[in-house]
Amino acid sequence: MGKVIAVCLSEKKGTAKRNIGQGEFIAGHGLKGDAHAGTCLPDGQVWHRQVSLLSQDRIDEFRSRGADVQDGAFGENLVVQGIDFRQLPVGTILRCAGVVLQISQIGKECHSHCAIYHQMGDCIMPREGVFATVVQGGCIKTGDDMSVDTLYRDSRIGAAIITVSDKGWRKEREDRSGPLIREIVEAAGYTVTHSIILPDEQDLLEKEMRSICDSETAELLITTGGTGFSPRDRTPEATLAVAERLVPGITEVMRHKSMAITGRAMFNRGVSVIRNKTLIINLPGSPKAVKENLESVIGELKHGLDILNGRDGECGQASAGSPA
Repeated sequence: MGKVIAVCLSEKKGTAKRNIGQGEFIAGHGLKGDAHAGTCLPDGQVWHRQVSLLSQDRIDEFRSRGADVQDGAFGENLVVQGIDFRQLPVGTILRCAGVVLQISQIGKECHSHCAIYHQMGDCIMPREGVFATVVQGGCIKTGDDMSVDTLYRDSRIGAAIITVSDKGWRKEREDRSGPLIREIVEAAGYTVTHSIILPDEQDLLEKEMRSICDSETAELLITTGGTGFSPRDRTPEATLAVAERLVPGITEVMRHKSMAITGRAMFNRGVSVIRNKTLIINLPGSPKAVKENLESVIGELKHGLDILNGRDGECGQASAGSPA
């Protein structure tokens, strides 16, 4: 059981949050009036960092090093004593005064260092803070109890989707591949925790991939687009730049299946890799190719992800009731 120490808000992005004592949390949106709340991004993608949370115990540790920081200085909406949020997995349900939150992301890559970092050479929010969506709204005030629903975990594996397309990013073309990926993975039992459209810029793609993998936003990251021969097709290069291990078998299966349909499948340069505990798979950009490729492997991916994240044994070990 934890206790809410502060409810913090900032009306403008780039400004420190302040403790307002209590606030209204809107389902699917976030803290009313907060600049970082929202239902979706400008490109129409679902916004999953609706509420930010930080443990009072972690703030106290940081203050013990000589830092003079007020509640909200790290950009957190809720400061809670008695819960170590960083130890909770994505999908965990938090309950407070009738409000239901679900953790959607752990940590966040810091692209531009804040004033605290420049003062102390460190900031705890990127590694200790967590983000959540508002499942059920209501009012939270200082002193309210917060509980972790230990009986509930989202049993579905988190998946992230990146559509790589200059025209899609500029809204000159409808993104049909991203929504199709969502449809296929959700039907397979995954939950989409993050989706975004990016231009064909390798550095932006690398940053987004690192952020998703290093913050444990998703165990499965699927990209679509940027895998062909065009000079701006750099998705495989970005993927290899962030990779820690290669998984060639997945791509080999997809190309083999596609080659039975069209010989042009040989021109798909996509790769499959692992970074931390996230599996990254490149898909082509066309909806037809997305469907052909993803449906050829989606049924087997969960076993690999279970091994990667310690939920299952080695690939060579037969499960109970199955032939050795």
